Amino acid sequence: MKNRHSNSNPIDRRTLIKAGAALGLAAVAAPAIVRAAGSSSGELNFMGWSGIKLDPLFEAFTNKTGIKIKFIGQPDEDSMFAQCRLALETGGIDCVEPSAARVPVWVSNGVAQPWDETKLALDSLEDAFAANKQAKVDGKRYFVPSTWGTEALTFSTAKADSKYGTASLADIFDPKNEGLVAVRAHSALAALGRVMDLDGKLPHPFIDSYTNEAAMRANWDIILAEAIKHKSNVVQFWNGETDAEAAFRTNGCALGLTWDTTGFKLKSEGLPFGFIAPKEGAFGWLQGYVLMKNAKNVEQAHAFANFVASAEGSAKNATAFSSNPVGKGGIDLMDQEVVAFYRSAYPGDALSKIWWWPAQDTWFVKLRSEYADKFQAA
Repeated sequence: MKNRHSNSNPIDRRTLIKAGAALGLAAVAAPAIVRAAGSSSGELNFMGWSGIKLDPLFEAFTNKTGIKIKFIGQPDEDSMFAQCRLALETGGIDCVEPSAARVPVWVSNGVAQPWDETKLALDSLEDAFAANKQAKVDGKRYFVPSTWGTEALTFSTAKADSKYGTASLADIFDPKNEGLVAVRAHSALAALGRVMDLDGKLPHPFIDSYTNEAAMRANWDIILAEAIKHKSNVVQFWNGETDAEAAFRTNGCALGLTWDTTGFKLKSEGLPFGFIAPKEGAFGWLQGYVLMKNAKNVEQAHAFANFVASAEGSAKNATAFSSNPVGKGGIDLMDQEVVAFYRSAYPGDALSKIWWWPAQDTWFVKLRSEYADKFQAA
C-alpha cells in the first residue's frame, strides 16, 4: 500500500484493505465455468502475488473444474513483468495478475494476448469493473478484473459531512476544516486537481497530466499554489496505514483522504468515524488477469477468470487479498460487518463514479514526487 495505483503496485498495501466490497448487490447464480466439462481438466500455470493465502480459492476452483493451479509467486508487478518476458522464451506461465494501469505496457511489449470474450462470463462482473476502459487496448480485451480498492474520505461522525452526494474532495481544502485534515501529499494534490478541473480552473484537462509532461507541469503548478493556500487545514501527512490511523486516533483529525482500510479499522473498533465516497468519485485501483502471449492452457485460464468473476470466487479472492470482490453477489458472501461498512461507503452510483488511477510513466512519478515534496515543505 505504500503506493497505490496512483504510483503503481496496488497490493503493496494488500494486507491493509479489509475483505469487503460494494453495495447491496443481489446474489446471482454463478455462470458455467467453462463451456464443456471435458475442457475442465488439466492445469493452469498462474503467476500472482506472493504472501497471499490463495489456497482456499485454488481448492474451490479445482473442486469446481478439476483444473489444478500451479502457483508462481512474485513480490511486485515489476518482478512479474520481468519473469513473464523471460517466459516468452522459456514458457511455463499461462496467466498473471497485474494492475489495470499496467496493461498497456504488457501489450506494447508483446507479453499478452487478448482474451476471448465469447468464453468469458463478463455478465457475472459488476458493470463498473467489466466496463473498465483500462481493460482494452485497440478494442481488444487484455484484462479481466479480479479485485479492487479505493482511497476516499474518512470522517468524524461528529465533525464532518458524512452524506453521500454532498461530501466532496473539496472539503479537504475548505477553510471550515482548518487544522482537522490528514492526507497523503500526492493524493491530496490529485484530489484538488480533479476539483479544479471540474470548476474549469486548469489550463488543460486534469487527465492530460498523466500523458503530457507540459500539461502536467502547467496544471500542477496551479494546483500546488492553491493547495499551499490551504495547507493550514493539514494536521498530518500520512504515508502508511499506521500513521493514517494515528492521525484520527491521537492527532485530532476529523477528515482525511485515506485508504478504505483506515475508515474500516477505526469504525470496527467502535470509534466515531466513517468512510464515504466523495461526490466526485473515489480514487480506485483495479487488479486482474492478463493472458500470456504463449499460454498453453488457454481454456483453463478462461475458466479461472470466470470462477473469480462468480460470487463464490470473487468473495474468496477478496478474502485472500483483504480487498473487494468484483463479482455480482460476492458481497453477500463476505463478513457482515464488512458488508455493512462497504454498503454505507459506496451507496447509490458510487461504483460507477470511481476514478481509476491512470497509468503513470516514470517521468510523471518523478515530477509528482517533486510537487508532493514542495507541498509538504511549504
